[in-house]
Amino acid sequence: MKARTRIVLDTNALVNRLLVPDSIPAKAVRKAVEEGKILVSESTLYELAKVLGREKFDAYVRLQDREEFLRILGRIAEMVTILHAVHDCRDVRDNHILEVAVNGQAQVIVTGDKDLLMLNPFRGITILRPADYLKWKEVPSPSA
Repeated sequence: MKARTRIVLDTNALVNRLLVPDSIPAKAVRKAVEEGKILVSESTLYELAKVLGREKFDAYVRLQDREEFLRILGRIAEMVTILHAVHDCRDVRDNHILEVAVNGQAQVIVTGDKDLLMLNPFRGITILRPADYLKWKEVPSPSA
């Protein structure tokens, strides 16, 4: 049986999944959930909860639905413990995404963030825009 691809989804892709269900980022999140293993950390979940808690989203999605989205993500994702810090992104606020990927042994990061995309590949981890991830076929590792 083939191992599931280990994937880190940027906060923006996850927010798009909830707010604009037919968007390209939403489709990428669905593909990741269906075909891979989503990796998160306390820091990335906290950031997502903070963003989804903003009042500006009240007009689009009920707070209860946003909270349920977080609960579901928490159940299906693998929590990664950060043992090795990463300080390589020019936007230090994005380093926690890289930390999840490195510590969780991810194969791919899905993001629209230019500061992360410019690092592709990062320590052997592919970094893709959501549209590119939809077309991406993982290259098997030599040990597979």
